[in-house]
Amino acid sequence: MNPVEAPQARPARSLTGRVDTAVGRFTMYRLVLLVLAALAAYSLLLDALGWLTFGIPDMLAHLVLCLALTYASNRALAALFRVRPHTESSLITGLLLYFLFWPSLQPMDLAGVALACVLASASKYALAWRGRHIFNPAAAGAFATGLTGLNIATWWAATPAMLWLLVPGVLLVVYRMRKALMASVFTVAATAIITLELLRAGMTAGMGVWQALAQRPVLFFVGFMLTEPLTLPPRRWQQLALAALVGVLFAVPWNLGLFANSPEAALLTGNLLAFLLGQRGAVKLRFAGARALTPTTTEFSFEPARPVRFLPGQYMELDLPQSRPDGKGRRRVFSLAGSPGERLVKFGVRTDGRLSAAKEALLALRPGDEVAATAVGGDFVLPRDAGRPVLLIAAGIGITPFMSQLASGSLRKRDAVLLVLARNADEVAYAEELRSSGARVLVRLADGSVPPSGLAPAAAGVSGAGGRTDGRLDGRLDGRLDGQALAAIVPDISRRDVYVSGSPASVAALRRAARCAGARRVQTDSFSGY
Repeated sequence: MNPVEAPQARPARSLTGRVDTAVGRFTMYRLVLLVLAALAAYSLLLDALGWLTFGIPDMLAHLVLCLALTYASNRALAALFRVRPHTESSLITGLLLYFLFWPSLQPMDLAGVALACVLASASKYALAWRGRHIFNPAAAGAFATGLTGLNIATWWAATPAMLWLLVPGVLLVVYRMRKALMASVFTVAATAIITLELLRAGMTAGMGVWQALAQRPVLFFVGFMLTEPLTLPPRRWQQLALAALVGVLFAVPWNLGLFANSPEAALLTGNLLAFLLGQRGAVKLRFAGARALTPTTTEFSFEPARPVRFLPGQYMELDLPQSRPDGKGRRRVFSLAGSPGERLVKFGVRTDGRLSAAKEALLALRPGDEVAATAVGGDFVLPRDAGRPVLLIAAGIGITPFMSQLASGSLRKRDAVLLVLARNADEVAYAEELRSSGARVLVRLADGSVPPSGLAPAAAGVSGAGGRTDGRLDGRLDGRLDGQALAAIVPDISRRDVYVSGSPASVAALRRAARCAGARRVQTDSFSGY
C-alpha cells in the first residue's frame, strides 16, 4: 500500500490494474467499515432465514448498543482530551464488538457489552503513547471486560453460515492492505496447531482443518484484527514474524492464572511487541510551506516536533482534519520524498483536477498549522547489498519514494538506472533535483517530446555501468511501455532488481512489462484511496 499517485504515462490496463483501481477508491478504514457493515447485515439475514438462532430483536439491540456506545464514548473522550474524533474508527470498533460478544438481552450481558464498548474507546486515549493507541481497541475492551466477569468474548462470527461472505470479505481487505503473506503466515500457523490438537483428540485431518477455519475465529481475526495498520510494526519481516508468534499464542492452550489464552490476549501481546518495534506515537508536523513541482503536482514540507525515523522509500500516514469530509476518512498515506537526515519531511502530491477532501485540506494549510503523523512504514526500500544493480521505474508523481533514495545518497554507490515516465516535459517532477543528482536518469515522455534540459531520453541500449543513449525514443510513443520496449531501453534488466512506483493501474501494467522484459525480481509501490 502506498501513497504515490497517478501515473503520467497511460499503461495498458490489466485485470489486476482494474481491480487495484476499483479497490483503491476506498481508504483502508472505509473498506473495512463497509465490509463489516455488509457482514452485519448478512448476519441479520441469516438469522431471519434460520441459519442463526439469536433472534432479530437481540441482534438489532446488540448492534445498536455497540455502535451507539462506541460512537458516543469516542466523541466524549475526544472532547475530554481535546482531539478530533475519528468517526470511522469508532464505528469499526463497534462492529467488531458486535461480532465478538454474544447477542443477548440479558441485563448482565448488556452491561458487559456496554463496558467493553466504553473501555475500547478509552483504550485509544488511556493506553496510548504520544497520540497513538498501542492496542487494538476492540481486543482491549473485550479482554478487560472478560477480567471483570460481566461478559466474555465468544467471537460468534466464527460459524460456517458466515463463511459465504466472511471469506470474500477477508480476502478483499487483506488484498487492499497488501497483507496476503502476513495473513497466510498466521492462518497456516494457527490452523496447523489447532488441527494437530484435534488429531490427538481423534478427529480426521480434514475435519480438523475445517473446524479450525469454520468454527474458530481464525479468518475473522486475521482479516479485521491482526492487520489493523496502527498496531503493526513497520517492516514486512517484522510483520511476518509477528504473525507467526501471534498464530502460536492464538492456537496453543496456555494459562497463567488470571490470564489464559484467548484471541484477544494473543492479539494484545502482538500489539505490544509491534509498538516496541515501530515509530512510537504520533508526531506533530508543523506546516513549513509548499512549492509547485509541475503544473499538476505540489510538494508539501513540514517540520516535525521530534525526529522521524524512516528508511528511504517508506511512507507516512497523516491525519488531515477536513472541514468538508468526502467520506473517505481523515487518514492518508504519502511517500516521504526527503532524506531521513533532513530537518523537514516532504511529500509530493498530485493536485490537479477534482480534488479530494484530503488534498483540499493540504492546500488549505498555512505556515504554522499542525497535522499529526500517525504511522511510518513500508518495504519499498533498496536491497541491503549495494552490489545488486537496480532499475527504478517512476510513473508521474511515483517519483516520490525514489527522490528520498536519491536525497539520502542510497543510489550513489549502486549500479542504478532511474526511468521516469511523464506526459510531457513540463510534467517531470523534481527535474532540477534529478539533473543535479549524478544518477543515471532516463526520461520517457508520452507525447514524444524532448525531456527537460540535462536529462537523457529513454533510448535503446542502456546497460552496464556506463550505459548509452542514442537520442531515439524506442517503442510506442503513446505512453505505453511494453516488455519489448523496456527490454530495448534496459537490455540487462534480467540482472536488476526492479522497483515500480505509480498508480495501481500503472504499476500493474509496468510490473507486467518488466516481467515480459525478463525481470526476475519486481517490487511495487502504488497509491490508493485518493
